[in-house]
Formats: sequence, structure tokens, C-alpha cells
Amino acid sequence: MIKQEAMRLGFMSCGIAKADFLEEEAPRLENWLKANHHGEMGYMENHFDKRLDPRILVDGAKSIVSLTLNYYTDEKQTDTSAPKISKYAYGTDYHSVIKDKLQELMAFIRDHIGEVDGRCFVDSAPVMDKAWAQKAGLGWRGKNSNLISKQVGSFFFLAELIIDLELEYDSPFPTDHCGSCTRCIDACPTDAIVAPYTVDGSRCISYLTIELKNEIPTEFKGKMDNWMFGCDICQDVCPWNRFATPHQEENFIPKEDLLGLSKNELIDMTDEVFKRVFKNSPVKRTKYSGLKRNIDFLQQL
Repeated sequence: MIKQEAMRLGFMSCGIAKADFLEEEAPRLENWLKANHHGEMGYMENHFDKRLDPRILVDGAKSIVSLTLNYYTDEKQTDTSAPKISKYAYGTDYHSVIKDKLQELMAFIRDHIGEVDGRCFVDSAPVMDKAWAQKAGLGWRGKNSNLISKQVGSFFFLAELIIDLELEYDSPFPTDHCGSCTRCIDACPTDAIVAPYTVDGSRCISYLTIELKNEIPTEFKGKMDNWMFGCDICQDVCPWNRFATPHQEENFIPKEDLLGLSKNELIDMTDEVFKRVFKNSPVKRTKYSGLKRNIDFLQQL
């Protein structure tokens, strides 16, 4: 019943896992942090226990309902020489779009089942969403560390409901289907995928253009492949994304004035234009100064 309603709300897939301690993730997360692969994302060091055990994060948690929402589009920026934006940021900020859907799903559960407590999560709390999605049978984590589905690839958002209701649990996704493929590792221009399944976040173009608040290190000059916000390279080259199909979410339809910005318009962009074009967009996160820093960096030789 929950899964049917999730589909009706526009989610692409839904799986359910038992809320428990993520035993396999504990050493992996600890080693990743020790290697300083989180760069300046200090928040990744916070709430270590909550990250690994949702029962500490949400009182009485019994089930994790994992959901995916497609954002793939075959639309592209008009000017092929213009600094690039990741596909996920073409439309309205996914946080608000998904939060609304999750709240509707939560209301549905309460209406049909009764008193159920829990919380909705979209990428903004210490929840290891890829680990839970894999446990819920939605896919495996590829060598680029993204969750991949055999049916649709990896161009989707992840979200969770953590609730105090016991449900029927799905089996974890059984196997890795990356095989001997290393396309994502070979294609990354900043060598961020330091080993299969391990990403040094501090070298990732998405980190450098969004998370990093200081100046972009000069070692990355000429290596950013003209990305000004996010990066899709490791997904674009993934063979499983030949199965990606365009989303049906009205809120993610790209804004014409966003896709239509020319290289010169972006280089000369004012704060006023930034606020108009990127209103309600994930790109707002960098603020005008951050996006300008990225664009200016791309122009340096």
C-alpha cells in the first residue's frame, strides 16, 4: 500500500529496510573521514553515531522507507561553450519538491494505518541514504559511489521516511553489476575516484563548485571540464545510464532562461540576473559570489 502510494506521488521506486545499526558502514565511514576525503565538509564528522544508527536519530525507529525520484533530462544548455550546470539543478530545488511528496506519503500512512511517528529526510541530515537504499533493494553502489539501478541507471534523488512502524522488509540488493568496468574512474578529470567505490570528496568537481567555500586550489586549473555547478561526468559515462529515461516531474522542467544563458552572459552575469534566473534553484546554494568564483576560475589558463 505504501509503495503504491509512493508511485502515485511520482516516486520512481520504493523499498523498505529494518532500522538497525549499519555495521558494514562503520569502518568505511571512519576510514573515509580519517583520510580527510570530506575536505571542508566538517558536518560529515558530526553525529557519527546517528549516521550509523537511525534509532538514535529518530526515537522508536523501526523501518526506513527509501525512495528514488528521477531527474534525468535529455535537454541541454543551448551554448555548448557556456560553463556547465549539473542536470539535477535545471529545475526547482529538489529539497522542497521531495519534502512535499514525503509529507504527503506520511499523511497517507497516518490516514490508513493510524498513529505513526517518524521523520522525512532529503539529503540534509545524518542519514546514509545510499546504504539504506541498497539495504531496501533499490540498487548497488557503483565505483563512483553513486547508487545504480539496472533498470534506470543513476540519475535520481534519494529520500527516506524513518518511522516507528514495523513493516515487511525487502531483501538487500544482492550483487554489484559494475564488473571490470572503470569508465567513471578513467573519465574523472580531477582523479576524485581514488579507488573503486572510494571518492575523495575534496577532489570532486561537485565539491569544488558547491561545498568548498574558499578559493578553488590552483592544481585544478584546466581540469574542471567547464563545470560551474556540480558535475555529471561519472554518470554520463556509466553504461547503466543508457537506460535512463526523461523524468515526468513538472517541477524539474528546465527553465528556458537558465538553459539559454550564453558563455558571455554567464561571465558578465550580475547579482540581479543571478537572483532572477536561479530563483528556487539548487544553484542558489553557491550564492552569487560562489558561482562567480567558479566561472572566473574556469576562464583562467
